[in-house]
Amino acid sequence: MKHSKVGSVMASEVIHATYATPFKEVARLLNGHHISGLPVVDEDHKVIGVISETDLMARQAQAEDGPAARKRRIRVPALGRTRRDEHRRATARTAGTLMSEPPVTVHADATIAEAARTMAHHKVERLPVVDEEERLVGIVTRRDLLQMFLRPDDEIRREVIGEVLVRSLWLMPQTLSVQVHQGVVTLDGQVERRSEAEIAARMTGHIDGVVAVVDKLTYRQDDAHLRPDEQALHGIADDWLRKI
Repeated sequence: MKHSKVGSVMASEVIHATYATPFKEVARLLNGHHISGLPVVDEDHKVIGVISETDLMARQAQAEDGPAARKRRIRVPALGRTRRDEHRRATARTAGTLMSEPPVTVHADATIAEAARTMAHHKVERLPVVDEEERLVGIVTRRDLLQMFLRPDDEIRREVIGEVLVRSLWLMPQTLSVQVHQGVVTLDGQVERRSEAEIAARMTGHIDGVVAVVDKLTYRQDDAHLRPDEQALHGIADDWLRKI
């Protein structure tokens, strides 16, 4: 079963900065292109950091503390990582001293689901996309990832029948009823074994664009009680169940 990759939804033309890009140029890039963040790359076009509007605002807020406040911070003998970062941004003149590092990136061949999990875990709205050598090749945003849920219902239905029923479970297309409405897939009908019904529902739920699965499947044989060595004798369905 194929999953949509980040490379298929990312923007390949990326507004970016280098380590030496001046602070004001970074602000102009964000404002002029109506974006809220950009990656910072080195001479090999590898991503070394990211800058967001929040970084610029934090820098401005800290700069307005005044010289006395900055001197007090500098006199602290053992600044923690967070305080050192705050001081660095308060005096930042270039993208390299303003950026957040290490950068959170995603590879172009990662699935959309993997990218979404990375965004959620790190609480970011965009991810620089890199190739096998960690060079910048694109950028993906939350809005880009939402395209997955815009797949037409008939396209989702064809994939459920072709990838789940025929290719994975070796069933005839008409064996089960597959209905899709607004991304919700309803599976109805009877299969030979319980494990096959579980596989069908679980694999369907992993298909790009599926919002939910309504499982109405029944089965003739409950094979849940079989020992692992006995299940192995039953073939491909058990192998799929272990992999999902």
